[in-house]
Amino acid sequence: MEHFPFHLAFPVRDLQATRDPYEGLLGCTIGRMDARWIDFNFWGHQLTAHLVDEPVGDVPVNIVDGHQVPVRHFGCILPREAWHQLADKLQAEGISFIIAPYLHFEGQAGEQATMFLLDPSGNALEFKSFKNPENVLAK
Repeated sequence: MEHFPFHLAFPVRDLQATRDPYEGLLGCTIGRMDARWIDFNFWGHQLTAHLVDEPVGDVPVNIVDGHQVPVRHFGCILPREAWHQLADKLQAEGISFIIAPYLHFEGQAGEQATMFLLDPSGNALEFKSFKNPENVLAK
């Protein structure tokens, strides 16, 4: 199956407070921007942060593997070495995780390293890496 970049638009309360971690911490480059939005290159995908005037709001959670996983979240599936580099960088920066880096579904087809964090507007991000990338959608 051929892969194409996806596009995701998400709400933020402050564009500069959003730009700093996405660009500086996560290494996203900036594409087009306006007074009320910024496009980020998110590992080859287009993320658009849109400034909103209302609070972003609470996110419900589901219990998965004993962790409270935010139902509304987005992120990226990374190669294992890139995942470890990002985890090490975030930990060195003292980032507070919703779910600290750990191995999920260990020993199963969907075994993956995962971590969750919040951006400055409270949007939940997940970064994961599969032991076997061909098992991303395995049952």
